[in-house]
Amino acid sequence: MNFDMLKNGQSEAFVLLKKCEEKKAKNGSVYLDMIIGDKDGEMSAKLWDFSGGAVFESDSVVKVRGYVEQYGGKDQFRVVQIRPAIGSDEYNISDLVPASQMGGEQLFEMIKARVEKFENESLRALVLSIIEDKKEKLVYYPAALRLHHAMLGGLMFHTMSMLRMAEEICKIYTNINRELLFSGIILHDVAKTWELETSKTGLAKGYTAEGELIGHLVKGAMYVNDKAKELGIEGKEVTLLEHMILSHHGVPEYGSPVRPMFLEAEILSTLDALDATIYEINDATSKVEAGSFTDRMWALDNRKLYNHGLGNTKHSVNFSEDGE
Repeated sequence: MNFDMLKNGQSEAFVLLKKCEEKKAKNGSVYLDMIIGDKDGEMSAKLWDFSGGAVFESDSVVKVRGYVEQYGGKDQFRVVQIRPAIGSDEYNISDLVPASQMGGEQLFEMIKARVEKFENESLRALVLSIIEDKKEKLVYYPAALRLHHAMLGGLMFHTMSMLRMAEEICKIYTNINRELLFSGIILHDVAKTWELETSKTGLAKGYTAEGELIGHLVKGAMYVNDKAKELGIEGKEVTLLEHMILSHHGVPEYGSPVRPMFLEAEILSTLDALDATIYEINDATSKVEAGSFTDRMWALDNRKLYNHGLGNTKHSVNFSEDGE
């Protein structure tokens, strides 16, 4: 974790308060048992001799001041002062929670610029209208509650990663309908802005009731259907887009009511799974030393993964077309 050192020997920082519970010590005194963190890690924290009052809210940003000490061979922060962050405080939330390497706003504009070049008027109108409707959330939403791209701006990062892969694939297989494939990629997870509930940090904290009952595949297809009616768009593009969204999880076991039934739908489903898998493998292997195995990863077929040490395991993507 990153702290600023003060002249009196104390350390201070804005941190994410991940847990805060009021407890009693053996001598009967009350203390706050906390977990604080930033994008680089987390540690246990204690505020001893707590005099009472409101317990700080979990998943909120606070400013702490105190001492980094050792307890049981691990760092622990002894809090001397703590207060909630206020509007005038200068801190960057992306320093405190996992965030994409490129801002969501910038990624959104990169995606939008591609759509504006579409020659198919129906696809251009449908996609632009839907993403503009959802822009406020799209620019910061994570792509998942846990696992792949569960970070600030993760939804746009995941989408842009898939788009860049699709652009390269279309150079090889020239019979692919680029604009249909790109449209499906851009809209396949757009309903996660409705399915997931976020905390004050912008990270997902759970699913909405409607998200649990309906899910982003069905809702995403509904978005397309409703928007097409609103814009007066008819034709096969509407049906094809709805199918791509409904089938992008591939099989019923993963939530798709239908399997992909044409080329662009199959490519969308494959790229979605591939990008998620690349992220999860990078994330898991980056947490172990070179030459070591991870624990079994239930989300990756309960496999152990090996960090071979021959490259950088930290997840990084180059979105430039020339690869430079």
